[in-house]
Amino acid sequence: MGLMSQAFYSHARLYDLMFPGGGPAVDFYRADANRQGGRVLELGCGTGHKLIPIASDGHPCVGLDLSSDMLAEAQRKANERGVAVEWMQGDMRAFDLGRTFDFVFITANSLLHLHEAEDLVSCFRSVRRHLAPGARFVFDVFNPSVRLLAEADGVRRTRESLSFMDPDRGDVSVDVAEIYDAPAQVTRGTWYLSTNSEPDFVVAPLEIRSIFPQELPLLVSLGGLRLVERFGDWSGRPFAVDTPLQLCICESA
Repeated sequence: MGLMSQAFYSHARLYDLMFPGGGPAVDFYRADANRQGGRVLELGCGTGHKLIPIASDGHPCVGLDLSSDMLAEAQRKANERGVAVEWMQGDMRAFDLGRTFDFVFITANSLLHLHEAEDLVSCFRSVRRHLAPGARFVFDVFNPSVRLLAEADGVRRTRESLSFMDPDRGDVSVDVAEIYDAPAQVTRGTWYLSTNSEPDFVVAPLEIRSIFPQELPLLVSLGGLRLVERFGDWSGRPFAVDTPLQLCICESA
């Protein structure tokens, strides 16, 4: 993740208010971890939305993230719930934890902070080194819509669905301006958080890559992994032209 996106995650508490978590993604990863059993590793774990529920089911869990602010919030939440998780600061492109895991996952588009093909492949290779025999590696990224990418015109617009209530500040509105850098396959956004009394109290860049359906298996295989299955949503519908997600189940090649 570039320093550009790092700023976005230094507001861990606000991030949790804006993206409250829960829902079908948590249910999916929790069920998958239970099915797989054993040790669990989440890369780009953020504030622990997915990992804390998995750890509460009794799995030994490690959460790795680049942002110390996100990890501090994750630790606070885990302590509050009496759940033990090992939180580690590190870079998903290159890490060595000196042990293997039975279930490794990257969720909520966290993988898309890696913009260069070589960074993605390096991440997949690092994952592969940490897979125990029979382990699964699962990740989800959005299914790019050419129409939506074309609409990223740099104009600042309010995103009603992201507005939230901050106990300290009151109602917070969220504006986003985005342009799509086609050669890089990166959407370069600026996020503006405002209250009536405090306009733009956070202005943070967020840059997210698109991974297109045909290149995804190639990146995975260059990392020494095999794409076993690709679902299109949390219910396990097959990946198709209109599905919102690329939910990818992988194993060592």
